[in-house]
Amino acid sequence: MAVSYMDFTSPSAQFAYDLRNNPAFIKDERNYFNLLSIKQLNTLGNMSMLDTYLDKGNAIEPHYHQNASELVYCISGEIIVSIINPFTKELRHYAIRPGQTASVPQGWWHYDTAAVDGTHFLAIFDAPIPEIIPASDMLRLTPAEVFAHVYCLDEAKVKEAFAPLNQTVIIGPPKGCQKATQSAHYQPQPNPAFSAHSPYNQGYGLRPYQQSDGNPQRPQAIGNGWAHLYHNGP
Repeated sequence: MAVSYMDFTSPSAQFAYDLRNNPAFIKDERNYFNLLSIKQLNTLGNMSMLDTYLDKGNAIEPHYHQNASELVYCISGEIIVSIINPFTKELRHYAIRPGQTASVPQGWWHYDTAAVDGTHFLAIFDAPIPEIIPASDMLRLTPAEVFAHVYCLDEAKVKEAFAPLNQTVIIGPPKGCQKATQSAHYQPQPNPAFSAHSPYNQGYGLRPYQQSDGNPQRPQAIGNGWAHLYHNGP
């Protein structure tokens, strides 16, 4: 297979990009992510990134990346990264706050849940374009009779349970979900091995559990970290 190399002297070489120009998925104005890949920044090399914003109870649905490992870095709020270890058969929850990270090896099943409003995190991949296989696609595209046969389930109940899954979800709960109010209170419980947290933004001159988006004129409060995306004033 031919290997292509980037000519860094070319006038077409790109060295900067505004992620706001490439929203990859939008549930609503407070739950969405922007994508940076080699398609947006051709000098990027073997890496890519999702810039993600979620409110409390919203989650990136269960999925895996068949072509990349993932590093999750929390900027504001709190994100709970849930991972199934395929070797130990354990489900582990890692709650990370600003300045903390969680690693998801390539091909591992995982999902991400916001624990507070205004959560902002980066998902960084070691691939030029991240690929994803989401649970919603596998559940809605696999015939109900297959689940019923393989797992000895009631086919009618399987069909009823999965009937609302008529499209890829990505960020759940879907808009219009009647259980959305209840879902907002859903929060996986972090494992004891990773339960000791430092205060929000510790070491950056802010009081515990206080956040700032860097504008000294804007009030500093949990959940306002993305206000600058929608207006330029304080």
